[in-house]
Amino acid sequence: MARSADELHRDAVELVNRGRFSEARRLLQAAERRAKDPDVAGRVAGTLAYLTARSGAVAEATRICQAALDTPGLGGHTRAILAGQMGALAEQSGQFDEAERWLALGIAGLQDDPPPLANLLVNRSLVNMRRGDLAAAAQDAEAARTIFERIGSPVDEAQARHNEGYIALLEGDLVSAMGMMSAAQRELSGISAVMGAIGDVDRAEVLRDAGLTTEAERILEAAAAVFGSSRIPQARAEAEFHLARSLLMHDPPRAGRVAAAAARRFRTLGNETWAARANGIRLRAALSGGSVRRGGGRLDDPRRPPRTEEVDEAASALDELGLFNEAAALRMSHALWRARRGITAGAPIRVPRSASIEVRLLAHEARAARATAAGRHASARRHAAAGLDTLAHWQDAFGSLDLQTSIAMHGNGLVLEGLGSAVRSGRPDVVFDWSEQARHLTQQVVPLRPPPDPDLAADLAELRMMRADDSEWMSDPRAVTIRERARERQWTQTGRARLQERVSLGDLQDALDEQTALVAYVYTGDSLTALVVTRARADLVPLHDVPEARRALPGLRADLDMSASVRTGPMRQVVQRSLDSRLATLSSALLDEPARVAGTRRLVVTAPGVLSGIPWAMLPGMRGRVFTLAPSATRWAAVRESPRPSPVARVGFAVGPRVARGEEEVAVAASAWAEARILPADDATVDAVTDIAADVDVLHVAAHGRHAVDNPLFSGIELADGALFGYDIDRMPRVPETVVLSACEVGRSSVRWGEEAIGMTRIWLHAGVRDVVATPVIVADDVACELLGAMHEGLAAGEPPAEALAAASLRTGLMAPFQTHGSGF
Repeated sequence: MARSADELHRDAVELVNRGRFSEARRLLQAAERRAKDPDVAGRVAGTLAYLTARSGAVAEATRICQAALDTPGLGGHTRAILAGQMGALAEQSGQFDEAERWLALGIAGLQDDPPPLANLLVNRSLVNMRRGDLAAAAQDAEAARTIFERIGSPVDEAQARHNEGYIALLEGDLVSAMGMMSAAQRELSGISAVMGAIGDVDRAEVLRDAGLTTEAERILEAAAAVFGSSRIPQARAEAEFHLARSLLMHDPPRAGRVAAAAARRFRTLGNETWAARANGIRLRAALSGGSVRRGGGRLDDPRRPPRTEEVDEAASALDELGLFNEAAALRMSHALWRARRGITAGAPIRVPRSASIEVRLLAHEARAARATAAGRHASARRHAAAGLDTLAHWQDAFGSLDLQTSIAMHGNGLVLEGLGSAVRSGRPDVVFDWSEQARHLTQQVVPLRPPPDPDLAADLAELRMMRADDSEWMSDPRAVTIRERARERQWTQTGRARLQERVSLGDLQDALDEQTALVAYVYTGDSLTALVVTRARADLVPLHDVPEARRALPGLRADLDMSASVRTGPMRQVVQRSLDSRLATLSSALLDEPARVAGTRRLVVTAPGVLSGIPWAMLPGMRGRVFTLAPSATRWAAVRESPRPSPVARVGFAVGPRVARGEEEVAVAASAWAEARILPADDATVDAVTDIAADVDVLHVAAHGRHAVDNPLFSGIELADGALFGYDIDRMPRVPETVVLSACEVGRSSVRWGEEAIGMTRIWLHAGVRDVVATPVIVADDVACELLGAMHEGLAAGEPPAEALAAASLRTGLMAPFQTHGSGF
């Protein structure tokens, strides 16, 4: 027997909920032909309008819905459902007041029918999100989730929870947002590719705001492809809009092209609200130095940004649509562009009441740039500092190293404004304060050790197996899922123990002795300056030969690798000459003059991300000196206040697989100690190393290592059962005072945003290790064996790591890239 129109409609709704839109449309068309009852016809029309809007034809969808509302004999319940649908269509078109009016009518008429009532509450929460009324949005989202939970509708409940996560994102609570969205995604992604992609777009926004743009953009590109293949052009264009927003942070030219394409797609669909939003991003990209296509024509000259009238018109259009935050961002981007070209005149920079963290920080940056352009440098520093204080207040809640370092993206422009102004002041005290403000930005939160997490341990074990079996494991969909889960757990489980106040210049000088100086390298975006601080004075040393250093850097890593590999034969001298030349150039450009001004035997070096990867220990200017690379002067001074364990009684060693002289290296090093625990290659599993790390003062691991550039927390040290990842360090109940990593590459770091670099050394230090000895490049096995063995003689005699390493280099005559990070001495 043929199904009735009502039955066909119910089946179609089920298909819609599963994202199977084409099948649903066929059933709805059949139901439309069979419907005799006005109420059944009205409900069919409402669902058909929803599908029509999904295809991008919002105006046609509105016509279908309005025609159904005009049908004589329509019951109150059906009218309420159609009113709700009209509200959803108005929200999609950006008509938020109209949307709220229709939804209120629908909600009032559905108080006795929980499922559709909850759906309308979800839609009204979306409207209030767009309007910036997050309290009202949260109230509706929670009410909808409660209804879905009560009636036993897990998919709808997950969608409502996802919306609560999006509200948390808008409130700046990235940890809660990721937690709620990920929990919902586990329910939604199994329904259909389309439903999974819808959730992915919002999750990508969380990653974007967290500064993890590479991953966000990968997700958005994949989502856009799903929507394109499923013929959902509106959703595809929205994914492209968000992709452009992410690219705006680091690739303005491409952001402009993607935004322009999205704007054209929206206009084709007749959605002028979203077109205006995409146009705003296109203009911001042009103001950031990007070149964009207009109307599919030639590329604009990037030196010819949009006219003031064009910016004003676009910002006014956004204001009229109630998109005050996006209008303000566009105006501030224009003010910033003008200020950086010396134009200080312009309207006051006003921040909307509901401004996002991005807009508030952009306002501080624009004010600072205007002050700089007007020659008011002290005022510029005050505005930049106020912005960084805003960012620091936001960061206060985040203990995760991953989140701390990536979120620094939002302060990059402010840091450069402040550092540039500080250097121009010529005052060492001001430069020191700003150097520490920049370095300490991601270090002010002292983390709590996270609780034991068996699920995370199981996930990491599975990733180890995948990594061992497949060289392309990082792109495996299962690996992607597990990596995302690991990150979510680290974000949510690493809490804040306390905040650490920045050290003052005077307090730092009190912490320095007559043998020790600080050399802080300050990068302003176009210049590099060294601040040299001793117990008695502070001096600024301009570094004029930075272009020479830049030319020497590209081939340095290759020369170091070749030097470690080519130990004999005629090529040895050729390789060594090339390496020596590069090292001499870098030393002359970066170190020789600051070291001469310091005049001390020991140096504490703090360096921005642009100097990441330099083998300081091998620079000629460092010969005869003891040094440590400190995350910041504040961290160095704070750690120095706590005494070292004396004597060091507990020492542990572990050897990874396939290390040619690993067993010999460990035997030589262990012989310096009266007693030592040793894990040979077959026994050195991740769990065994974790156990020994929690029970020793010094841990030495001789193993192969690999730095993961795009995912530093998945950098690893190769052990018997796979890699010990950065995430594994957080699982350790206690960490040693000193960690020696005789593993190539694990001393490397990935530069995320400006000042910030993250790698295995930083992960160990963040976990509470006092000193890490590591190398950023390959080291020959015989060099590691002899040098580190000699270093342990010093450690066993009570010498701090940096002293022991420098003395070992002098005794053996070996110059190697091993260097100490952290306290050092």
